[in-house]
Amino acid sequence: MNRARQEGRLTSGGLADRAKLAALVAQRYASKGMRAATAPMRAFGRMRMRAPERLLIAPQDIRTADATRAEDIYAGYFAFGGRIVNTQGRSPFDLHPPSPEWARALNGFGWLRHLRAAETSLARVNARALIDDYLAARGRNGGETFDAATTARRILSWLSQSTLVLEGAEAEFYHRFLRALARDAAQLQDALGATEGLPRLQACMALSAYAMCADTPARYQTRASAQLAEAIGAQILPDGGHLSRNPQTLIDLLLDFLPLRQAFVARGAAPPPALLNAIDRIIPALRLLRHGDSSLALFNGMGVTAPDRLATVLHYDDARGTAPVSAPHSGYQRLEAADTIVIVDAGPPPPGPYSRDAHAGCLSFEMSSGLQRIVVNCGTPATGGAAAREMARQTAAHSTLVLDDVASCRIAPDVGIERVVAGQIVAGPTQVGVNRETLPEGALLDLSHDGYAQRFGLIHERRIALKADGAQLVGEDRLVADAQQAGQGEARTFALRFHLHPAVTAMRAGDDTAVVLDLPDGQRWMFDAGGLNVSLEESVFFASPEGVRACQQIVVAGKAETGLEVQWAFSRL
Repeated sequence: MNRARQEGRLTSGGLADRAKLAALVAQRYASKGMRAATAPMRAFGRMRMRAPERLLIAPQDIRTADATRAEDIYAGYFAFGGRIVNTQGRSPFDLHPPSPEWARALNGFGWLRHLRAAETSLARVNARALIDDYLAARGRNGGETFDAATTARRILSWLSQSTLVLEGAEAEFYHRFLRALARDAAQLQDALGATEGLPRLQACMALSAYAMCADTPARYQTRASAQLAEAIGAQILPDGGHLSRNPQTLIDLLLDFLPLRQAFVARGAAPPPALLNAIDRIIPALRLLRHGDSSLALFNGMGVTAPDRLATVLHYDDARGTAPVSAPHSGYQRLEAADTIVIVDAGPPPPGPYSRDAHAGCLSFEMSSGLQRIVVNCGTPATGGAAAREMARQTAAHSTLVLDDVASCRIAPDVGIERVVAGQIVAGPTQVGVNRETLPEGALLDLSHDGYAQRFGLIHERRIALKADGAQLVGEDRLVADAQQAGQGEARTFALRFHLHPAVTAMRAGDDTAVVLDLPDGQRWMFDAGGLNVSLEESVFFASPEGVRACQQIVVAGKAETGLEVQWAFSRL
């Protein structure tokens, strides 16, 4: 894609976009101002909050632990976010972090589970020493910059690993540990009113877990349960998706929801109905987004699927039924026939603070056959700088139609006054049409979005049909004039992109009007675009466990004009 031209267009929206962005900036500054004005009152409340005398239960951490990581930690090697730091005998909390991701992981203490897996007295001593290092560094530096998500993760980690940390501990450390927990919980409670997006739900989970695990007053437990129910109701959609539309978020939430449910049971308390209902809805939503190889479709911030974590949460699936085919509130559709699966992004971008990881991939799709993925999106890089993440969010990184190499969403830039809402999607599709039909010959989706209407006055329509035997996926992409928008400019080119999984070998055929695809298991598929010229171009796959990998993409390109129709098909040979 033409990178310079794309970046220029992303940062130069129309008047409507600028008005929306200005409103978001004003809202964010108003929230920060309110928090600053009430800081003395919150500090006074924290001083009066009494630390608990003891912990009553320790919730289970169901994330996979690796005992070999305990040896690395003891040796001073801390590997987070793709960065490995050798402390060389110093405390990791006294070092300058190599990246924000590394710092958040270190201060979140999720790595304590690896020390627990070692099941040695040395690991317990090491865990206490590192917590003491953290508390000492926090005291010297006045505390790290507050981050609600990191504080919530630290509370959950300390609670779940409290048996590791406190077994054999001296009374003085025990009470110091409880005071630190109480301080974090008080700070998190104080910041809850100014916390938005997913961090708010994470904070409510941590506060609820703290209320169940510590000997807190009954009124504290009641308040924490009510806050949790409110956050779940606001963020978990009726079809089980999260407001961010990020499949990874569903896994992460279940890994905390499930132990929290058990914590209520262990205390003899009834879990909030909202928590139980959320668990029951999220698991089917994950099944909808899962390919035949158990990886999740790469939409809106999803990167590498951790198979152990997905298997862990799906183990709690009581129904174990077939995957649902439609998630209308989350904006996803699924076509499945025989062993062929097609998953489609058929929803608008998430609102405001929930859109920081969302992608401009409306109407993109992924396709797999058996255990082999064929058509993919580029996915989100697990590590790397802002440039890689920005590239992964663009429409061109998705298997859909792109006009003039311009994204169908506008993302707020990280410059000037707009930095407070940087990364949020401030303009994009507002009307996404979805019509589903089940026919004797197969399932059909009629889709459309208006993400290009304001700029070019065009609506992108896409029709996808999967034959009943799973042997052919037929599609058609159209550009039609929007009766409501004349458009600020005229689109010059279109590019219909189909990114291929790195394991797929592609070769042009039929005088460059078709592409033959060879899969590792011996399957052979053919792509054709109704006689139009087809090219193979380089692409990149961010969601590989081995790291970023090169791959290919099929491209059908030409002049953009109203009434354009491109018919295409993937057929198993």
